[in-house]
Amino acid sequence: MHPNHAHMTAHLDDPERMLERRIEVASQSGVPESLIAQAYEARRGQPIGVDRFVAESQTAGVTGLLLTDLPAGADANVEAAVTRGSLALIRLVAPTTDEARLAAGLKNASGFIYLISRLGVTGARRVIPPDLETQVARVRAVTKLPIAVGFGIGTPVQAASAARYADGVVVGSALMDALAQGGVSAAEQLAQELAAAVHT
Repeated sequence: MHPNHAHMTAHLDDPERMLERRIEVASQSGVPESLIAQAYEARRGQPIGVDRFVAESQTAGVTGLLLTDLPAGADANVEAAVTRGSLALIRLVAPTTDEARLAAGLKNASGFIYLISRLGVTGARRVIPPDLETQVARVRAVTKLPIAVGFGIGTPVQAASAARYADGVVVGSALMDALAQGGVSAAEQLAQELAAAVHT
């Protein structure tokens, strides 16, 4: 997370609208911004096709694709469509990923690795996992890509703790909660506090 660089994560429930919105945000904010598209296997609406989505994503400035419900190797056509272009193919790693799956799953990864810090549903937790340093080290042993830690991180203190071991910190639910409770200004304030914490 960089204090002068906004990162938008979009779900592909409505891919065309997502790309339109990305252009709107870029033109209105004046802040350097990248978009990581988060794709779920089950989607609402009419699919626009992988090749078209990849092409239009690149045109709109999307920088990476996170395939949350598609394990490495599960769909070679989708992976090939992504890697043929300029999009980063971001892989998820869970605490339960064994060594063999870890090496295989990260083989064609690019951009960065998204390390899920704990099992369960998304949402802020009170503390970061005590074994986070070990988890990060295990992933570093098989990849040279940057590692971003997410799931359960919602406060500046937690973000700073995670940043001691990882290259990046992913915060989602806490920002959405701030937005819901206090509007855009509250979300911006939390984002600034989180950014300051990881760069201290």
